[in-house]
Amino acid sequence: MPNLTINGERYDFEKGETILQVALRNGVEIPHYCYHPELSIVANCRICLAEVWAPNPRTGVLEPGPKLFPTCQHPAADGQVVHTDSPKAMANQKAVMEYLLINHPVDCPVCDQAGECHLQDYSYQYGRGQSRFLEDKEKKPKKDLGPHVLLYSDRCIMCTRCVRFTREVTGTGELMVDGRGNHEEIDVFPGIALDNELSGNVVDICPVGALLDKDFLFQQRVWFLKKTPSIDGITSSGDNISVEHNEGRIHRIKPRTNPEVNRWWITDEVRYGWKFVHREDRLRLPTIAGRDPWALEAANEAWTTALDRANELLEASVDAGRRAALLVSPMLSCEDSFWLSRWVRSVDSKAITGVGPIPRHGEDRKFPGGFTVRAEKAPNARGVRRVLESGGAGVLDFKAFVEALRKGSIGVAVVTGNYPSEWITPELMDALGETPTVLIDTLPSALGSRSQVVLPGAAWVEKEGSFENVGGRLQAFERAIAPPDFARAEAQIALDLIAQLDGAMPPVFSAADTRREMFASGLGGFDSVHEPPAPGSQEPDMIYLEL
Repeated sequence: MPNLTINGERYDFEKGETILQVALRNGVEIPHYCYHPELSIVANCRICLAEVWAPNPRTGVLEPGPKLFPTCQHPAADGQVVHTDSPKAMANQKAVMEYLLINHPVDCPVCDQAGECHLQDYSYQYGRGQSRFLEDKEKKPKKDLGPHVLLYSDRCIMCTRCVRFTREVTGTGELMVDGRGNHEEIDVFPGIALDNELSGNVVDICPVGALLDKDFLFQQRVWFLKKTPSIDGITSSGDNISVEHNEGRIHRIKPRTNPEVNRWWITDEVRYGWKFVHREDRLRLPTIAGRDPWALEAANEAWTTALDRANELLEASVDAGRRAALLVSPMLSCEDSFWLSRWVRSVDSKAITGVGPIPRHGEDRKFPGGFTVRAEKAPNARGVRRVLESGGAGVLDFKAFVEALRKGSIGVAVVTGNYPSEWITPELMDALGETPTVLIDTLPSALGSRSQVVLPGAAWVEKEGSFENVGGRLQAFERAIAPPDFARAEAQIALDLIAQLDGAMPPVFSAADTRREMFASGLGGFDSVHEPPAPGSQEPDMIYLEL
């Protein structure tokens, strides 16, 4: 295999790779702004220039190149020796940083990008200690580009990542470069706002604080945020995301790179669709029809009473010779489905099971860059069906489940929701009629007001589990924040209900342990669920001295 040497270390490479790509793949830092692995290579920021020596094809003698080469664009070749830390390369890095900061406002204390800004990092690592520019800076306006994005033109370094994104990934072409020299600006074409389904991604790929998210503007300092790996919980795409939160509240959701699923992008729907998690009217305490939930002495007593009542309804149905029915929402995880199914079938082995309504909006839309926006708005319809079918009986779709309710043989219905918006249909309400109902949901609904027992569940960011996306890929996610007040994950509720039946102490729900049990029980695929990568260790670059 061909190889090259970068700063004294030898690395193998594949034909067609550039020097920068080889370096990044091997964890070697070469400063860069304009390069992005999903965008065309333009080599216009010039900070990645390096000294490249190569063997003379006639003599085989190693000779220096006539100039510095952009490593993002220059192809790797066998026997090359690359120096990014030579005097010439370092002089270029300092010159580029000095040029970029000439008109930059240096307003880091009020910039949302502070703390994750490449301009800050590279200025510290490769820049000069002070500016030699004494003239007045060029002032440029702030611009409202669309419903989600603001442009602070003063901070822009003209890497053109955003322009290339709208041309190559979305194909919508809203952004352009206007002007020349120090009068260059990013702008939208007249009368065309930056308003496509992926518009928020331009904020993620901006290496400085020029493009900002209106929703996150001045909300939180990034160094206070904790990042939890998760999976898109409101569509069927299974996009890999990071939930960024602090003190129990989510502040933003950003994409997590996965070339096999969502590449580097997420839709605006996923980016901003989590707001229902913090709705003021979330269900927070179990309720029982005809009883004041606040009359009980403590939350534990409310849960104990509600769990007992739910089990009584199931047992009474079986004793009367009627069947139980379980409707599992496609918004729930595979682990939730497993334990809820086990609970209901432990009381009624012939219980009817079904998958809740699967929302769809329009048709799938594929962008020129290869990203697909899914019309199906349920993260785990396939996973729920896979788990329920393992019980041996057929699994009904929502329409068939409603028809089964109308036949009148159902003695009790266990219904789960967890949708981000209203989902109860008139057909379901009519079919349930006077049937005793146990509802597990996160938001208030018309069904909740007529159910015998209502148990508050948890949103996907408030628990751990796994989803199966539209491509059949099983992916695990972690809990980011705790559920509000006394709400619990659906899997934990099911474990509590089983423990109440057995008169035992309920175990604490573990998604990993549940997946092992699911695989042991014959459920295929749960031995190889795609887990989020383990977080890497990060060493501070500050030198600490013991006094």
